[in-house]
Amino acid sequence: MTAVPATAPLATDVLARTSGENFPVASHLFPRDVRPHLLRIYGFARLCDDIGDDAPGDRMALLDWLSAELDAIFSGGEPSHPLLRDVATTVRERSLPRGPFGRLIEANRRDQAVTHYATFDELRAYCALSADPVGELVLLVCGAWTPQRGELSDDVCTGLQLVEFWQDLGEDGAMGRVYLPVEDVDRFGLTVDDILHGVADERFRALMRFEAERTRRLLVRGRALAREVRGLTGFASRLFTAGGLAALRDLERRGLDTFSTNGRASRARRAWTGVRELVRP
Repeated sequence: MTAVPATAPLATDVLARTSGENFPVASHLFPRDVRPHLLRIYGFARLCDDIGDDAPGDRMALLDWLSAELDAIFSGGEPSHPLLRDVATTVRERSLPRGPFGRLIEANRRDQAVTHYATFDELRAYCALSADPVGELVLLVCGAWTPQRGELSDDVCTGLQLVEFWQDLGEDGAMGRVYLPVEDVDRFGLTVDDILHGVADERFRALMRFEAERTRRLLVRGRALAREVRGLTGFASRLFTAGGLAALRDLERRGLDTFSTNGRASRARRAWTGVRELVRP
């Protein structure tokens, strides 16, 4: 067992930051026996993101350390970080593969070097690293994964990731990141510098209406996952999809400009719009 690097996020800090976020709150909708496993998976994803976005010092070195922690788990060893020791328990009890965990690390490696994506296909490939593995792991933990359900889960997870990108244009821009595909930015007569400088004119609004509609199509297609998976897991899937569609509608109501303000609606508004979306056909 190697020592935890001094700059690695503490397990207590990671878990404290996740306590009020959407997935940990929604995890109570899943069967009781899988909830601890889901929270450990989310904790791992949050740890990856905390390293990739906020850790001081050499983030690539920290991500290499995190990959070595995974190696320890999957070789039957003992990881050094307390959060990873909990993840090891889930991996062994649920027979989870290494691949989805490794892709979450790779997404954060990419964030250190890539600040924008030329095409939507490239952006979706990034989402296949940063978002889709969480849905795969959830289905595996719940004993509900099949290839067809995996494709629907990818639609939901990528759609939710895109909603988050559109909510955080200003925050990501402050880090020099633009997740709007460059081909779309060009098509609507804008430049990456315009996005980084928060240009929010009619060209920008037309661009964002285009992105919002494409995001909506993914989430609507992903609704079928709730029909594929029965019980509480299927109901939770429908709520996640409804929440993403509700957040998208709220963004549209506010003009899709999230350069100067956070694009996240209040919890009460999210709940109300989510309920309205849930009862739609």
